[in-house]
Amino acid sequence: MFRGIHQVSVDAKGRMSLPARLRDDLAQYDDDGVVVTIDPVSRCLLLYPLSEWELIQQKLDKLPTFQPQARRLQRLLVGHATDLEVDKAGRILLPAPLREFARLDKKLTILGQGKKLEIWSQEEWEAQREDYLSQDALEDLQTETMMDISL
Repeated sequence: MFRGIHQVSVDAKGRMSLPARLRDDLAQYDDDGVVVTIDPVSRCLLLYPLSEWELIQQKLDKLPTFQPQARRLQRLLVGHATDLEVDKAGRILLPAPLREFARLDKKLTILGQGKKLEIWSQEEWEAQREDYLSQDALEDLQTETMMDISL
């Protein structure tokens, strides 16, 4: 289970070092690698342990390909999905097209989101977080669904 916020850097070759805690969390999955794809809603990347991604891809594969919205989602998620390995130093090589999509530069923010990680440029995440914390956004959170959660 992934949670927390982590600040990391990406090197000139596009490699991102995973913090030790996240490497330990990944090791619990006993997978041979990870899958990284784009987020179809935000300018960030989604990183899944291989076994978690396979469950998502099975669901995506069952969507009706003649529905434009389903096809669009398949193209975005599966079309950009890239199998990656974590090297012995705990690094992942993020492909250039994915880095460009998420506007990743040197400073990154990794957010634990349960069964996946989100990878943001630090600048994009800080702007998004401020937007989430704006008064209008906080009022939008006060829905019936959210009222069932006690913080």
